[in-house]
Amino acid sequence: MKSKSSNPNAISSSIVVNKINGNGFHDEVVVVNGSSPDLYLDDEPVRRSQKTDPELGKRVAQFLLEKGVATPQIETGLNDDEKRTIIARNFAEIMRTLGLDLSDDSLADTPKRVAQMYVDEIFFGLDWRNFPKCTTVENKMGYSSMVIERNINVQSNCEHHFVIIDGRAHVAYIPKKKVLGLSKINRIVEYFAKRPQIQERLTEQIFYALSYILDTEDIAVLIHAKHYCVKSRGVEDVNSDTVTSKLGGAFLLNSATRSEFMRAVNGVVNA
Repeated sequence: MKSKSSNPNAISSSIVVNKINGNGFHDEVVVVNGSSPDLYLDDEPVRRSQKTDPELGKRVAQFLLEKGVATPQIETGLNDDEKRTIIARNFAEIMRTLGLDLSDDSLADTPKRVAQMYVDEIFFGLDWRNFPKCTTVENKMGYSSMVIERNINVQSNCEHHFVIIDGRAHVAYIPKKKVLGLSKINRIVEYFAKRPQIQERLTEQIFYALSYILDTEDIAVLIHAKHYCVKSRGVEDVNSDTVTSKLGGAFLLNSATRSEFMRAVNGVVNA
């Protein structure tokens, strides 16, 4: 329930009070006296916003299945604690098989560290309940040109060797009815990167997730990355990188739109 000043002519004023905090330093505290008619007052407590949207994640996961670009997964029925326990136990066995002494204080906690890293950090994107909350607003301003988010960090792991994929993503869309908060694009890229991946599927998943959320095909995704399965093992090529792209709608059908996107991206790549 919102309340406002009963005096329509009331003007808010403030004074600054110096207050000594627990560390012996002075904090400046602003005290508001009075209120303007437009001052937002709400009796409901303001709670920290949730950064995940499990319901949206479930719908996006189903959409990716329908499009044939979902990550191959099975239902384990395990909660996160059970996953960590099993991973730690089995990774300890791998270490012992390699001849490592787990009684050494430097190695003793490594299985637990790896288990926590897998479940909570580098593979959290395997769980659709961790899908980021994606705030959209109505495109009341009628913006109809492309929105480009460049140089988005991509840190993933190759599903063939479980070693690092390290690169950047460039994502663009042309708004129709909805505009997406910019940081949400970064979070969507991060979510799909945080799972064992191949770059082609990662590109497709980002594209279709944005297509679902924004209800448009006018989307472009380009990723260029170094694969440590190529760089640190096998052929050991430290110079090559991999570029993948997925274009839809105007980016695919309109050469001028496609060229504008590519020029914007190439300006970053070549910088």
